Amino acid sequence: MDPRQGLGGRPQVTLRRGAVVVAGLDPTIGNEQRGVRPCVVVSDPDVICDQRFRLVCVVPVTGTPGEGLLYPSLTPGRSGLAKKSFALIDQLRSIDKRRIRRVFGELTREEITAIDEGLTVFLGLGDRFHGADAPPIQ
Repeated sequence: MDPRQGLGGRPQVTLRRGAVVVAGLDPTIGNEQRGVRPCVVVSDPDVICDQRFRLVCVVPVTGTPGEGLLYPSLTPGRSGLAKKSFALIDQLRSIDKRRIRRVFGELTREEITAIDEGLTVFLGLGDRFHGADAPPIQ
């Protein structure tokens, strides 16, 4: 295999945590986000770069406004998004890297922090990162 090729013989792209990518999410079941849509890569950078791990965790993005920590807003521009959008933390999922069609752009540090806060709440990791005596994240 050519060293510039990625999985499935496709051109290799460099993924980073906080990258906005276009991914094909079908097939789906029930209320899962479907179709080809933007997603934010949230996997650890060491996992993303290691070819042994063929999956990457993403959070789908929507243009429909949401409220609260599980739906942080994302701005157009550097992210590659065309309009104000919202990360769907409650739709977190692992996808095969071959589902990623292209990289749009990257989120700002503030947007990644907002997604991390939502993931902390969604996954119930608050006490692990803030200590048992810390107040819950509101």
